[in-house]
Amino acid sequence: MTEASSLAELLRPVIRSELVLAAIASVPRDRFVRSGERDRAYENVALPIGYGQTISQPLVVARMLELLELAPSDRVLDVGTGSGYHAALLSRLVDQVWTIERHAELSAGAEEAIRGLGIENVGFALGDGSAGLPEHAPFDAINVAAATGATVPPALEDQLAAGGRLVAPVGAEDQHLTLIRRAGGRLEATTLEPVRFVPLIVPGE
Repeated sequence: MTEASSLAELLRPVIRSELVLAAIASVPRDRFVRSGERDRAYENVALPIGYGQTISQPLVVARMLELLELAPSDRVLDVGTGSGYHAALLSRLVDQVWTIERHAELSAGAEEAIRGLGIENVGFALGDGSAGLPEHAPFDAINVAAATGATVPPALEDQLAAGGRLVAPVGAEDQHLTLIRRAGGRLEATTLEPVRFVPLIVPGE
């Protein structure tokens, strides 16, 4: 059994989606952490990746993937590329992923890691994640890997397709995973478990 497979088995008591667990088992997390942290790559912990950012705890990543209820034909926006691990997992579950990051060095490192695994259905963009990628919208799902503050940026909500799902850590101080679904022309939000993410940087704030 590979270390990635062992990580998937570690998460199995909490994560019900076999598709998500299979994605976890198929992506080597050690490719997405700094060399000095690779001995901890398969622990269920967040790890620093530089620029004040982290690669999220695998359990939280898997939970976010599960909440999005992804389908093979989905087009997905990943806000906050970071290490690229989340985008790599999304690539195993959907047709197309676009991922946006404000730090050029992190984006370049993520792209190198992802292309090194032979993954070709992830597009990379540099810029303000809070603005999304309107040129590629609408998206069937949006994953936000940074805390949005008290509310989700309206631009991201606007880029959800009909029936689309968005998951993000929301909260000015106490953060909670929040699932937003576009249903019948309106948005429905469900507040879930507490989490702790680095903040989404919004220009002007």
